Amino acid sequence: MCLAIPARVVELRDGDLAVVDLAGVRKEISLALIENVALDDYVIVHVGFALSKLDPEEAARTLALFAELDGSTAP
Repeated sequence: MCLAIPARVVELRDGDLAVVDLAGVRKEISLALIENVALDDYVIVHVGFALSKLDPEEAARTLALFAELDGSTAP
């Protein structure tokens, strides 16, 4: 089973790269598969690639569900 997770873009870098944040964990990802990504956008990330942009409200609901599953609180 594959899992793609929502993450917030916190830094845009050269060459279609960005840094995303998910609950304090930051990771460099590729934006090569989508266009028009801006700081603070939420993107769906799978194996280091942003697959699509995500509405902030939907991202919050999804992250809350993940947090509920692991017993923590959503960011």
